[in-house]
Amino acid sequence: MPRSTLFSAKLYGIVDLGYAAPSALIRVTAEMIEGGIDVIQLRAKGHAEAEIRAWAEKLLPVCREAGVPFIINDHAAIAAAIGADGVHVGQDDASMDEVREIVGDEMLVGRSTHSLEQAASAAADPRTDCIGFGPLFTTPTKPTYTPIGTAEIRTVHDRYSDLPIFCIGGIKREHLPGLVEAGAKRVVIVSGILQAPDIAAYVRAARSLLP
Repeated sequence: MPRSTLFSAKLYGIVDLGYAAPSALIRVTAEMIEGGIDVIQLRAKGHAEAEIRAWAEKLLPVCREAGVPFIINDHAAIAAAIGADGVHVGQDDASMDEVREIVGDEMLVGRSTHSLEQAASAAADPRTDCIGFGPLFTTPTKPTYTPIGTAEIRTVHDRYSDLPIFCIGGIKREHLPGLVEAGAKRVVIVSGILQAPDIAAYVRAARSLLP
């Protein structure tokens, strides 16, 4: 899948097993798609690889039918094995050489970044297809990370305008007007979506606030 797919994306959703029960994954994914989500990632921290692969194999066809890119968090081998559209890795995960050796040259690869310096390092490697920039705010999914705030959003976008940048970390729908004003073009929302009483409506409303 070409990187250009990510340039057109505005709202990136994560199906996180910390918020969604295994039995709800297909329903939650379908509701996110109904609302107009642009990218879906499966994140299952602390679960066995066999479980993660089984869940991924169920979600991939749902996303594929809708034309929504499906990304696996952390597990490049699972992404490669099932033919996912991409993999997203953290700062402490495998190097780009290791990831590309597993997934090849065509799969999308994203990298988490937590500072301008880390963003610069990721952007310097042409094999990086997108970056997550954050956490902007305090978030239970990254309890050990200090929020970086919003002051550098415009700078990172100006410096790396050829790279799709997704702001992430504690973001809710009510933050979006301020983040857009600060220079954000794309965001990731996790708990706000997954805990919404009407997921599709929440996604639809959030996406309408993005440029």
